Amino acid sequence: MVTEKTLERINELYHKSKAEGLTDAELAEQKQLRADYVKAFRENLRGQLESIKIKNPDGSLIDVKARHDEKMKRLAEEQAEKGN
Repeated sequence: MVTEKTLERINELYHKSKAEGLTDAELAEQKQLRADYVKAFRENLRGQLESIKIKNPDGSLIDVKARHDEKMKRLAEEQAEKGN
């Protein structure tokens, strides 16, 4: 989880890198903090996308993930049929 303190440290290291440069330890810390931030961002985005519901023309609701899974299954079946 990325906290406000983590974001402050990321920004602090960024500004220091522009002003005077970073030590090897600080570069490693910056790299790790950025990786953690990107991971948390992606997990959050995925969670938001998976919670979206799509309303079908018939009025029924379906999860985006379920719709995607159905589409991938259908495409795989079509490709398998073409391969035979």
